[in-house]
Amino acid sequence: MSGTRRDFLRTAGILGLGGAVSGTAAQTADASEALHISEDWMGVLVDIPKCIGCRRCEFACREAAEQASIARGELKEAALFKPQPMETFEDKSVYDQEDLRRPEPYCHTKIGRFPNPADETKPFYNKANCFHCNKPACESACIVGAFRKLEDGPVVYDAWKCMGCRYCMVACPFGIPTYEYDNLLTPQVRKCTLCADEGNPNKGKVPACMKICPAEVMTYGKRSELLDLAHEKIRSEPDVYLDHVYGEHEAGGTSWLYLAPKQKPFAELGFVELDSSVPPLRTETIQHGVFKHFIPPLAWYGLLGAMMWVSRPNPKEEGHASAEHRG
Repeated sequence: MSGTRRDFLRTAGILGLGGAVSGTAAQTADASEALHISEDWMGVLVDIPKCIGCRRCEFACREAAEQASIARGELKEAALFKPQPMETFEDKSVYDQEDLRRPEPYCHTKIGRFPNPADETKPFYNKANCFHCNKPACESACIVGAFRKLEDGPVVYDAWKCMGCRYCMVACPFGIPTYEYDNLLTPQVRKCTLCADEGNPNKGKVPACMKICPAEVMTYGKRSELLDLAHEKIRSEPDVYLDHVYGEHEAGGTSWLYLAPKQKPFAELGFVELDSSVPPLRTETIQHGVFKHFIPPLAWYGLLGAMMWVSRPNPKEEGHASAEHRG
């Protein structure tokens, strides 16, 4: 490729990227201030030092999800839940079999076990499930509106709208949504809905996992009040809790909040390390800037067409190269 052509492509790339970014730079600066957080959003505060790893929350979650599927008439999907008795969840050997236990399509929450550096006989346990973000990346990424955040906080899923693209799974910074790969006919994306999905027997009430917890690990209430409670616990028991409420700021904040033991940072409890930036605000700002009035896409198409024309094969150069090769 000639120097002139290389210069053209390099310049075109710089100008194209500059046009996309410069047109939205000011919007991006203001976007971080546009995050809406309602004082009425409900959430859950998880006190990790209290968890005993009994796995009863897993049983309750699975049972509630099964009942919700039956109530919605999803008989095939409900059958895939394969109801299991409570005794099945008393098996603690799963902690040895799975290094990092994560939610599955038919069990929207999983308990993980982590070593206690101060006392190996008393490990820590952590409950993994959907965080119900203040600005959900799954909702932002879904091009058909299958995900939506309700007025009181939970993020729910409408299988009827879903087209199976699974963009939500890629977009989620916590890697939570799962997919029914074993359901060949009517697969769905699955995740915790805070028991707010249609047909759920706990809709409008305390979530199933919390109701069954014997150690009272979880507190259900308004997110704003849960944050006050979390910081009060940290202040009153500084030797017990790490001075950090996970979910207060991570990825713009979440409705599920966590308190960790002082001797065990969140990164060592299976949590993803994230800053306070909100991924959807960044991506939506760029998308809106690019597609505003459909003018930038037309410009992009013109730019790409020009690049294809300039970089098209040159018969003379190819003929010369072939002659040299034969020689």
